[in-house]
Amino acid sequence: METILIVDDEKNYLVVLEALLGPEGYETVTADNAKAALRLIREADLDLVITDMKMPKMSGLELLEASKALKPDLPVIIMTAYGTIEMAVEAMKKQAYDYITKPFKNEELKLTIKKALHTYRLIKENRLLSEALSDRFSYGNIIGKSQPMIKIYDMIRKVAPSKASVLITGPSGTGKELIAKAIHYDSPRKDRPFITLNCGALTETLLESEIFGHEKGAFTGAIAMKKGRFELADGGTIFLDEVGDMPLSLQVKLLRTLQEMEFERVGGTRTIRVDVRVLSASNRDIKEFVAEGLFREDLFYRLNVIHMEVPSLSERIEDIRLLVDHFIEKYRQDGEIESVELSPETWKALYNHIWPGNIRELENVIERAVVLNPGGIIELEDLPADFSRKREEIDVNKFIPANVPLQQTLEQIEEQLIRRALSQCNNIQSHAADMLSITKSLFQHKMKKYKIII
Repeated sequence: METILIVDDEKNYLVVLEALLGPEGYETVTADNAKAALRLIREADLDLVITDMKMPKMSGLELLEASKALKPDLPVIIMTAYGTIEMAVEAMKKQAYDYITKPFKNEELKLTIKKALHTYRLIKENRLLSEALSDRFSYGNIIGKSQPMIKIYDMIRKVAPSKASVLITGPSGTGKELIAKAIHYDSPRKDRPFITLNCGALTETLLESEIFGHEKGAFTGAIAMKKGRFELADGGTIFLDEVGDMPLSLQVKLLRTLQEMEFERVGGTRTIRVDVRVLSASNRDIKEFVAEGLFREDLFYRLNVIHMEVPSLSERIEDIRLLVDHFIEKYRQDGEIESVELSPETWKALYNHIWPGNIRELENVIERAVVLNPGGIIELEDLPADFSRKREEIDVNKFIPANVPLQQTLEQIEEQLIRRALSQCNNIQSHAADMLSITKSLFQHKMKKYKIII
């Protein structure tokens, strides 16, 4: 039975939530103040915390921060009767699982609770799984505990034991190769080779030789026999990065290799048979290449038996703190620097940045900051110049009439901003969320709130 802590200084809400959740099979414990709640979080085996925002002495946001310090994975749902856009964004940045306004709808709350508990179960399962992985590679190399990353971990766990081909797509810098390695090292092939090849980095002639190998004298410069990547990967896994950039002439040969698991080296006549699992990646939608006649449709379906879409950093902004801590530790010059911290202004700038270069960009920013400021506190001026540019302030007096109801006006503005962002982004929710500098999950929550259907 899963245990839920309910925190609210209004005791009637404690009674209502206990009555609502008890019949659902949950065990509930309650606290009417944050201090008592912290003691329970520290001592009890909890699966979820539901807390009110406004409470005396310590607010729900402060309780959220304290809870994350004690048990970072424990999901926390914030409830409030005084909701604002700013408050919602702040709660999500502090890694709240969700943000719900009072009065809430019973069925909606129960669904949110069910999802939060499912997420927490996955986190615990994946922690156990990652501990069992090879020392050469573990999920620990993939940093993140946001909902999009939990889905990725769950997919890795499901697909790793099979021989199925997996196509991993997502923007550059999101860690597609790390995910491919996680699949390999969690598979029965983990003790066999993991061979990588960037299909966009070589000329057609060199790429064919790298894939299939060549015999001595096959072409000018082929002074000795060379095994190709498929042959080197026999019994293990080959990872074809940027597979969409492969020339059409080689796609035919690759298709035959995938179908028959056999090939000939360049300049050779002997058929070589292999047992290789194929993982591939692209930073573009290969369906677009197929439509443009640049990629064979039959090869696409052969590679795309299972599809994994890696989220951009803007879709998992709640992972930024974990990633920053990881990169600071990585670039502390092997422990020579005792500690490196970030100022509040620096954290705010990192959270508000769009991150077009994703995790790779974040790593470069942190490495630069540690080099420029190898000890103490990283200030805003230690980041690249575009992080410190001030945004234009909106003249409220110019655009909003006086004497209007606050909550109704905020909701009207919020709904219009969301509809405009969707329109400008061709209804791509992740892009619209990026435009508004909020997470995709919060954006979808707002769409549901305003009954926006696309």
